[in-house]
Amino acid sequence: MRQKPVIGITGGYVKHNAFMEGVYVHHDYHRSVAAAGGIPIVLPFLNPEAALEAAALCDGVILSGGEDVDPLYYGEEPHPQLGYTTRERDEAEIALIRHALEHSIPLLAICRGVQILNVTLGGTLIQDIPSQWSDPLQHSQKVERGRDTHAVAIEPGSWLAEILGAMRIRVNSLHHQALKEVADDLKVAASASDGIIEAVEYTGSSFAVGVQWHPESMAATNPLMKRLFEAFIIRCKKQQEA
Repeated sequence: MRQKPVIGITGGYVKHNAFMEGVYVHHDYHRSVAAAGGIPIVLPFLNPEAALEAAALCDGVILSGGEDVDPLYYGEEPHPQLGYTTRERDEAEIALIRHALEHSIPLLAICRGVQILNVTLGGTLIQDIPSQWSDPLQHSQKVERGRDTHAVAIEPGSWLAEILGAMRIRVNSLHHQALKEVADDLKVAASASDGIIEAVEYTGSSFAVGVQWHPESMAATNPLMKRLFEAFIIRCKKQQEA
């Protein structure tokens, strides 16, 4: 039996030039998973069938950040400020989320990840915060990736409050989309001062938590973000043993 849980990290798309393109995962994800006691592997988006086959290798899944979610999947037309979308990734991750929730595979959804989790369960998104939200904070920061730039209020009684042991934390912020209508099977676990939803938790029997910030890029220097990954790995290890 493996001593460490295997954590699948979904990949995004990047194109360097005409001869170099493919699946991309920022190395902060790998480093944070390994530091917390897991074995990170990258899950490419081939098709829904391949996503489910890959899930069989995993004791837990991290839905990583990246490109925008196609509004097709929540019944809207594209906003002028909608960014690049990859429908193949959307379809693979939707299938992966449904499979994980059905088979009790723990999920940690980060940035785009929390958005596709919400969409999969029937929620909708703000396609562009600056043009669609009244008096927003700066959610797409202009400093280095790992620096915290705004505060987040944690909901009492949430898993995040229990794990982090804090009701107010500082986070980094690298997104221009956010949750709008929250899916019925999710509950809000954190919000920014401008009202933007910053975290949700699944209300069903499976474990799934999503955060809008990037804890993987803060975990090396921020004890609370490190604790988040450690708690997730513990969940995955329990699933592995089960």
